[in-house]
Amino acid sequence: MDRVVIGEAVELDVRTARLPSRALGFALDALIMLALLFAVLLVTELLGAEVDDALTAAVGLAITVGVFVGYPLLWETLTRGRSPGKYAMGLRVVRTDGGPIVFRHALARALAGFIVDFGLLSFFTGVIGIVVSASTARGQRIGDLLAGTIVVRERLPRTGLPGLPPPDPRLAAWAQRCELADLPDDLALAARQFLVRAGQLAPPMRAQLGGRLAADVAARVAPPPPPGTPPEAYLLAVLGERRRRETARLGGSPWGGAPGSGPAAPYGSAPNPGPAPAPARAVASPWHGTGAGTPPPSPTPWSAAPVESPAPSGSSEPSSGFAPPG
Repeated sequence: MDRVVIGEAVELDVRTARLPSRALGFALDALIMLALLFAVLLVTELLGAEVDDALTAAVGLAITVGVFVGYPLLWETLTRGRSPGKYAMGLRVVRTDGGPIVFRHALARALAGFIVDFGLLSFFTGVIGIVVSASTARGQRIGDLLAGTIVVRERLPRTGLPGLPPPDPRLAAWAQRCELADLPDDLALAARQFLVRAGQLAPPMRAQLGGRLAADVAARVAPPPPPGTPPEAYLLAVLGERRRRETARLGGSPWGGAPGSGPAAPYGSAPNPGPAPAPARAVASPWHGTGAGTPPPSPTPWSAAPVESPAPSGSSEPSSGFAPPG
């Protein structure tokens, strides 16, 4: 997996295409271009029986450039980064910030491909494109470097988070209304690492860390979750929605097929971001004490409610196998 920093300063995990898959996709596109070039030249030859040799050469050159530049330009512009070869290999061209490409990106890639990567300067051997793609960290050829693009793999398992179960669909309607712009990357990474390793922690430690991370996330995410939502389900819903919004930019499937609405029997219907009943600032319960008002100044409103025994709210970091990044 590689990291792509999108325009909102959020890191998105993507899998960039490497040289073998890109070479196979290009080989298929090259066969189509050669067949198209042969057909056009044959028709031109049949229609222009008595044409000057210089004009014939000029027309042939124009047709060659038009096929080898126009073919990838039109396909990648109209399909937002896909050609028949890329479609067959499950690849797509995107910008380095994860967004879809437009005409200027496709034009820069097509011209660089014909002149440098695979065409004139490489004597139509593709050696320059192969060497540059093999030597760059993201498998970019010169056309990609000039256009600011990368080629990513689209055919990946459609799960909510790598190594995690998908978010609870009963929280999907609430999560889609969340404001996630203030959630920092390091906190999201810490929450994801906790969820991955939660099964390896002792129950009291798991409850304390889960409540503490849920409190930190809830202080930066609005509206608050439905009453009675467990901390781990809350974290899964927030991180799943965060990833859903970014994969949607790349044409991914949101929620991995989870419905966007429906009854939430154990959690009740998702509340509006207005005032909700809150008994007090007591921290005896990891969720009911937060309510829907402004987040309390304490960074760990849930951390004082482990499953088995209360933990002091001002205690130092517990020694465990999990250490959220600072």
